[in-house]
Amino acid sequence: MTTASGIGSWPGTSIRDALAQVRELLDGHLPYLPELPDRGPGGDLVGRSAGLLVELPVDLQPMGWRLVDRPGRDGGRIAALWREDLDELAEAFDGHTGPLKLQVAGPWTLAASIWLPRGERAVVDEGATRDLIASLAQGVREHVATVRSLVPDAEIVLQLDEPSLPAVLDGRLPTASGFGRLPAVDPQVALAGLREVLAAHEGLTVVHCCAARPPLPLLRSAEPSALSVDCTLLGPRGWEGLAVAAESGIRLHAGVVPTDGSRTRAADLADALVDPWRRVGMPLSSLADVVVTPTCGLGGRPPEKARAVQRAAVETASELAERAAG
Repeated sequence: MTTASGIGSWPGTSIRDALAQVRELLDGHLPYLPELPDRGPGGDLVGRSAGLLVELPVDLQPMGWRLVDRPGRDGGRIAALWREDLDELAEAFDGHTGPLKLQVAGPWTLAASIWLPRGERAVVDEGATRDLIASLAQGVREHVATVRSLVPDAEIVLQLDEPSLPAVLDGRLPTASGFGRLPAVDPQVALAGLREVLAAHEGLTVVHCCAARPPLPLLRSAEPSALSVDCTLLGPRGWEGLAVAAESGIRLHAGVVPTDGSRTRAADLADALVDPWRRVGMPLSSLADVVVTPTCGLGGRPPEKARAVQRAAVETASELAERAAG
């Protein structure tokens, strides 16, 4: 059945309020533990995910999150936010028996965004990157186990967010000075890192990349359960890549609802998916496997607009379900 979900981020600073809204809006669909970047450092995707690293503490510097020798105040802030989130999650989803999605930064976005003590991105150092990937995999394993203990009947879905992966593969990341570019990472190395973190979760997985040209062949090869992309940015080759993924059993999380709320009519949003789906030769019945999402996260949006966008995703999922059924 066609369902709806969100990317992960949500406006505001109250995790209790965010969880209540997500559970209400996505009842019977795919709810998620929201990220609240409005809370500041530690509420952002990178800092929040860095807090899951095992034996790799971080602190916050002007250029961003940095690996350090021992935990400090910044790491303590991330840990406190996680404790609050998980306490509220246990209460909000008490008795929940359906799917529940968790989002963390993928290994390459994390390696591209966390800095070494000497002042360069971790991704430039092969050894540091290997350590970070292994640490993230262990942190994900422990995080999922904790959530399972709090919501024991939930079916956990793990989403890796990889907005920086295309820049990592293309050699487009700037150096610390800003005057150069870091070398591109070999696709096979990138694939191995993705697979290692995905393998940390024995359940459904999603890789999210909102770039205009996501590296679909590599993402397919990582063999997640689903791919999450901004469908409004895709060209013909992108749609063909999604068709190949769907035919191989990889589900599509289709970002079709603009986060600015400019389009919320379900029929129009459904058309934006159905038309290219038909052009690549996919049957309408296969839309029953699609998960409808906003094009990107909703953090920083006005609360009323975030709710409208999330409702539009649910309504579009219902519209697609009808069309898939014929």
